[in-house]
Amino acid sequence: MSDMSTGDQHDAQRYEIRVEGHLDARWAAWFDGTTLTPETDGTTSIHGPVVDQAALHGLLRKLRDLGLPLVSVTRVDADQQSSSTTQPFRPGRETP
Repeated sequence: MSDMSTGDQHDAQRYEIRVEGHLDARWAAWFDGTTLTPETDGTTSIHGPVVDQAALHGLLRKLRDLGLPLVSVTRVDADQQSSSTTQPFRPGRETP
């Protein structure tokens, strides 16, 4: 059972999740249906389809279990790769 890509991909929302540190490409299989991109700022961007909120929480649980510090969670439009029109959630920071 996959947390990220089960169900109808057409209805799935796309998310970009950033964590501190760089994840090797071998971790991509553990986050089924996502793409891992090491960024120049020392973070890793995990992006791909998430079918519902339960799947999103499952993915966040995996990250927590790995001990990876969460930087941001952003829902992105289907035609966008890494930016969003909404403000990302950034743990430990106040929202405006």
